[in-house]
Amino acid sequence: MDVLKDLLVLDCTHAVMGPTTSLLLADMGAEVIHVEPPEGDPTRRLKGFGTGYFTFFNRNKKSLAIDLKSEDGRAFFLRLARHADVVVENFGPGTMERLGLGYETLSVQNSRLIYCSLKGFMPGPYEKRHAMDEVVQMMGGLAYMTGRPGDPLRAGSSVVDITGGMFGVIGILLALLERQQTGRGKFVQASLFETTAFLMGQHMAYGAISQEPVPPMPARVSAWSIYSIFETADQERVFVGVISEKHWERLCQSFGWTDWLHDPRLSTNNQRIAEREWFLPALRERFAQFTKAQIIEKCEAAGIPFAPIARPEDLFDDPHLRQGQNLLEVRLPDGRFAPLPNLPLLYGNQRAQKRLDPPEIGEHNEEIRKRFA
Repeated sequence: MDVLKDLLVLDCTHAVMGPTTSLLLADMGAEVIHVEPPEGDPTRRLKGFGTGYFTFFNRNKKSLAIDLKSEDGRAFFLRLARHADVVVENFGPGTMERLGLGYETLSVQNSRLIYCSLKGFMPGPYEKRHAMDEVVQMMGGLAYMTGRPGDPLRAGSSVVDITGGMFGVIGILLALLERQQTGRGKFVQASLFETTAFLMGQHMAYGAISQEPVPPMPARVSAWSIYSIFETADQERVFVGVISEKHWERLCQSFGWTDWLHDPRLSTNNQRIAEREWFLPALRERFAQFTKAQIIEKCEAAGIPFAPIARPEDLFDDPHLRQGQNLLEVRLPDGRFAPLPNLPLLYGNQRAQKRLDPPEIGEHNEEIRKRFA
């Protein structure tokens, strides 16, 4: 996929939110120059759950290692910015302005420049605060909705960082469309807290309509009578969802539960919800008579939604992901290669390609300096 192949993007980002924005642009064909300090992007050195950040979010990018705090570094960046289409940054509030590299400065020398600033908060009382994914998950209600009652729990991925980065891309694409009409660039901003609020929109609407406190997801009454994880005869677990009356009929027929199929107490989804006090325990007992493989086989044959409970490492060998171009072989810091998720987008018949592995620190310094000398 090379739709954005004529774009030059200066990527002044680190961690997850900013690199997500620039990764999506790079995967769609843009030339992305990752501007990092001479000692390297600090994300490269993270341990624990940060171990994979740099490797996953920085393929298809070039590395330019310069010191933006130095006169030479700023001068070269300003030279690059005169040729750039997009600048993406997610430094702390006011950092780029203090360096003399904010939108107001850069747009004077390049009126076509699109400048995407990714922050914790949009303008308002909180805008000077620093934020991270977990901070806004807590203050935006997502952790409350994810955990059990009284036990807020962050989601199992950097979901706000990644979604916020996607909103940044949407803003950039809008600005590119407008630039075709006006010839001028735009300042675009996306943020973590407002992204979290957007994710909470459906729950806020539920609270407004019901006029009741919104329960966390584990304590909710599902809209579907069967929509849960079930233990199996071989001590495994499988999720099964029944979201239509046809699914209910197929479930009963596939598992031989004809008594339930003709039970008037269970004839509709809402009736099954009303009977959940006895129905769900009985259902768990029935599912527990089958192995994981048997439940999957029967559900798949009947066209009923189901899912084995996978771990991240299971995805390396997932037969669906292994087909086509759903996984890209990406170089790891130690030189090995691993299959990592491709951009989940089919554009006509095109998928994103891996053009560049995550770069070494300053790997493209000489190339870029010669080109923009």
